[in-house]
Amino acid sequence: MIVWVNGAFGSGKTTLVEELRPRWPEALVFDPEMIGFVLRGIVEVPTGDFQDLRLWRRQVAAMAVGLVEEYRRPVLVPMTLVDPRYVEEVFGALEDAGVALHHFFLDVPRDLLEKRIEGRVFFPDDPGREEEVRRWSKDRIRACTAATATLPRDTVFLDGRLTPRELADEVLGRVQDRPERAAGRSR
Repeated sequence: MIVWVNGAFGSGKTTLVEELRPRWPEALVFDPEMIGFVLRGIVEVPTGDFQDLRLWRRQVAAMAVGLVEEYRRPVLVPMTLVDPRYVEEVFGALEDAGVALHHFFLDVPRDLLEKRIEGRVFFPDDPGREEEVRRWSKDRIRACTAATATLPRDTVFLDGRLTPRELADEVLGRVQDRPERAAGRSR
């Protein structure tokens, strides 16, 4: 099974997965950003967003399916994925492969997202690049929150203001309570 943790930048996806990991030791963690970083080193990304590359979407789906099939372990995926076409493409590939998908979206108010983004540090030795990443993340908040209306109907919305422990409790409870099934596309 795949547990996809979705939400805007700064919503707490990685923090939630870090909380889940020790409580679910058999789970693997797959961060699709790594595929994006590899592709950026090979090809130009004209829009600046590697999710716009069809190859990124294909590789993310293939890697997720491959991890489930090869290792027969749950896979935790912390990744913002809100463009309806891209959600359909990636989640559709998971469904076509018969992989069970549990999709969670961390719902966080804009002001809290902005505060969290301001508190993050990725490039401490490069203030210019740091500011660029913050601006990029903030510029995408509106699209991320607006996309909630287009996410698959079985998406579970979580209150991203809860503590990581409370969120992990909810995720684990829902995953254990829901029967295994392949991803369902709502569009």
